[in-house]
Amino acid sequence: QVQFVQSGGGWVQPGGSLRLSCVIPDDIKVYHALGWFRRVPGKEREGLSCLRTSDDKPYYYSESEKGRFIASRDHAKNILYLQMDNLKPEDTAVYYCSGYAGSYYDTGCELGPEVFGTWGQGTQVTVSS
Repeated sequence: QVQFVQSGGGWVQPGGSLRLSCVIPDDIKVYHALGWFRRVPGKEREGLSCLRTSDDKPYYYSESEKGRFIASRDHAKNILYLQMDNLKPEDTAVYYCSGYAGSYYDTGCELGPEVFGTWGQGTQVTVSS
């Protein structure tokens, strides 16, 4: 079963930045959306930032966090990135990349994590002083 391969993460002080990477090992054309999600212990899985792969149009799951979590793509290397800035202790979570290969070519991001079928292994991000 295909799984995305994540790297990055770790510990950072409040106000700091981190960049997560996600290698997509198979044909990226099968995915109509590539997104980043996180899970805080005891809470529901949360969407952060997502790209529509046809044109890299971004979709942000929270308007209030729009500027802090930005997804981008290296097309040549099939790598998805998440740039995280001004991190806060409440951002401590396990972060996941994921791909959507369903039928909704243009709106996959908006459907949310429940429809995303291929996932990375997850990476811990801890924000503390």
